[in-house]
Amino acid sequence: MYMRLVKPTRDLQSAYLSFYEEWKASGETMVPWVISKDPSDFEEMLRFLREGELVECLPPGWVPASTYWLVDGEKVVGAVNIRHALTEQLLNCGGHIGYGVRPSERRKGYATHILALALEKTKELGIDRVLVCCDEDNIASERTILKNGGVFESMFIEDDGNAVKRFWIQNENRGQ
Repeated sequence: MYMRLVKPTRDLQSAYLSFYEEWKASGETMVPWVISKDPSDFEEMLRFLREGELVECLPPGWVPASTYWLVDGEKVVGAVNIRHALTEQLLNCGGHIGYGVRPSERRKGYATHILALALEKTKELGIDRVLVCCDEDNIASERTILKNGGVFESMFIEDDGNAVKRFWIQNENRGQ
């Protein structure tokens, strides 16, 4: 199949709703957080995602972010949210890139692919040093980050005690 990152679009509404409903039914935390936005008013959700890229549309303290869907054929298999800058909180435990793969499509290489494609997008944005984080117990995500050139820097402990591993990826060294 042909995997690609695409901006959210009405053309993929039915494929996205299938993605969303599957994740919702799993009871798992929806990652990245933007996929938890209720898509029942699909046009409103698309507007929300588009405006997320525009500084003038954001609440104070938010940074612009681009959302893409990973599409394989005509199926939405994952989503990624790319922050264009980092706040103190994102520097500690959020990073530039948050990504997720629908439950039924995990362990098939999609996570490695979505992160690689997201890193290309960060390169286009001029972000040469990319922070990617994962929970300490998320071994699959850690492997994905390492496969994409991640170098462990440190651990951050959130207020609730959750331990987050922080990795940096040098974009200028990728693909050479």
